[in-house]
Amino acid sequence: MTSTLIIVPTYNERENIPLILGRALAAVPDADVLVVDDGSPDGTAEIVQEMIAADPRIHLLQRETKNGLGGAYLAGFRYAADHDYALVVEMDADGSHPPERLPAMLAVFQRPDAATVGGVIGSRWVPGGSVVNWPASRQLISRAGSLYARIALGVPVRDVTAGYRVYPTAVLEELDLGSIESRGYCFQIDMTRRVVASGRRVVEVPIEFRERELGESKMSGGIVVEAMLRVTQWGFQRLGRALTRPFRRA
Repeated sequence: MTSTLIIVPTYNERENIPLILGRALAAVPDADVLVVDDGSPDGTAEIVQEMIAADPRIHLLQRETKNGLGGAYLAGFRYAADHDYALVVEMDADGSHPPERLPAMLAVFQRPDAATVGGVIGSRWVPGGSVVNWPASRQLISRAGSLYARIALGVPVRDVTAGYRVYPTAVLEELDLGSIESRGYCFQIDMTRRVVASGRRVVEVPIEFRERELGESKMSGGIVVEAMLRVTQWGFQRLGRALTRPFRRA
């Protein structure tokens, strides 16, 4: 049994999935991949099933309806715990997250201080990181969103909304994942604040993020609004705890 499980959520990624799985398994040959498909009507699951027949490292978890990114990853986390994987990877199916950087991200858990690390992020906004094929307006929105979340939540992470991540399964099992309500990209912000609150470090490894070339983006205005509203709510909760702390001590 390999110790690393790469979780790839999919919805209508028929064109992309053979490419990203091939690259991921070439970059980390001793890893397994779990595709979590939300009932894609384009036949994504059927493509994955064909690949499974040729490669035992590939696995498929089919869900009947589209239930959001967060729900897909939570299902993947449960699968990883049930099958004794030590590390879980979050990776998009569209090729925006370079699998070739995954060995560098996994290497963080081989360092002498690995026990203090609660997660590793493939980061666009640290030195050495970059974004390709994004208009300046979208880069500004992403940077501003990360800055707002970082300040509101007090988390020392530059790319708070990043979706390319590695977590130790043991850390995930300590977090109260059952209380997570975020289903869109806000899920990533929620996970960041929970790991930081656990007292562990989040390490950022620079990556070159590329906009998808095939298929349609799942990003929407509703997803952005959900993230900003939840971050604001969490920020006020954090402020309230800080203001009442001196009175509790008294």
